Amino acid sequence: MMNRRAFVTGLGAVLAASLGAEAQPTVKVPRIGILANNSPAGSAEWAAFGQSLRELGWIEDHNVTVTYRSAEGQPDRFRMLAGELVYLKVDVIVVAGPPAINAAREATNEAQ
Repeated sequence: MMNRRAFVTGLGAVLAASLGAEAQPTVKVPRIGILANNSPAGSAEWAAFGQSLRELGWIEDHNVTVTYRSAEGQPDRFRMLAGELVYLKVDVIVVAGPPAINAAREATNEAQ
């Protein structure tokens, strides 16, 4: 009788431990969307933004994901690109300038 009780208790402990391990929440990596008029590569402003993130402990592709979308000098593309960022479910959209701001505002309002 004691052996059965010990076995059942031990089995219960193993099952509880394995279920507890599976139930551990995964860490969500924040996603930043950048909507720019021109490619952020080589841009002093976006380099400063990246440096500020690093100073705050946010390291791209380590504990934060940054997704870039560039209108390549064609402001009429902002609406489509902002929609892509919303579709990708970024946590925040960083923009510069009224056309990008308006496109991001419209895309986020449509998604609600």
